[in-house]
Amino acid sequence: MSPAEIARTIGVHRSTVSRELKRNSDGRGHHKYNHDLAQRKADKRMKNRPHACKFTDEMKRDARRYLIYMQYSPEQIAGRCRQQGREMVSYETLYKWIWCEKRHGNKELAECLRNQGRKYAKRGAANRSRGIIKDRIGIEERPQIVNEKSRFGDFEIDTMIGKNHKGAIMTTNDRCTHIVLIRRLEGKEATPLAEAAVEALSPYKQMLHTITADNGKEFARHKEIAEKLGVQFYFARPYHSWERGANENTNGLIRQYIPKGTDFSTLTDEFIAEVEWKLNNRPRKSLGYLTPLEYFKIMFNFTPDSAVALSN
Repeated sequence: MSPAEIARTIGVHRSTVSRELKRNSDGRGHHKYNHDLAQRKADKRMKNRPHACKFTDEMKRDARRYLIYMQYSPEQIAGRCRQQGREMVSYETLYKWIWCEKRHGNKELAECLRNQGRKYAKRGAANRSRGIIKDRIGIEERPQIVNEKSRFGDFEIDTMIGKNHKGAIMTTNDRCTHIVLIRRLEGKEATPLAEAAVEALSPYKQMLHTITADNGKEFARHKEIAEKLGVQFYFARPYHSWERGANENTNGLIRQYIPKGTDFSTLTDEFIAEVEWKLNNRPRKSLGYLTPLEYFKIMFNFTPDSAVALSN
């Protein structure tokens, strides 16, 4: 019978028959098909193919020996056995076995791990509260008008840390006019930052609407800042620095005058005020090459003298 006739007879596609003949015929020149030879070839391929293996008692004995006497990690055990051509389950399965043994009272295996059986917290765990700022309001609840950058009073706030993590600088800027306010801090704690933020923004209190910060612990007293200034305080999402893009750009401009690695203890309040003045009188492309103070003056119809006085 031809391959097509065989396929119709046994109810498969003719390609299945052709593939069977090609793979399992005698390859010694005469290309005859023998069902016994074909079965042996199929069994050999099945044995050699990658497949999940059962966690046998022999594997458990080997894993226990590697863990207790050689202090191998589960990943090292699985990798070493694979390198030696020995059967072993994946390291994830080894970890599951160790946790199961621990739950049933056998802590010996878990104590052989480098971290003594302590699990890492899962990313995004809902019950992980340590380090989360209390009563924070996410940026997703911030009014849409803030994104339009059409009004004065929507500020972003951040900190810059000095050499060897000593000393800090608070930076805050308006999203619309790019007015920037800079204050030197003795540390990155929440209390001095809250006091500096209130002091810097109080002259603008009647014009303030919102403040947006990252999730640093220095903003733990955000409710105090919001209450004293009469604003809404919002927090950007973790690792979403572009949600405070204007502030990140401002910090980059400040680095021109205060490079990374600077010892902040050498900076004076007079120098900080000078940097602030230069940035507020620096033309910005986004403002049509007006300076922040000039743009602020136009927005509120201030005289030049009053605008300069306000910046000081």
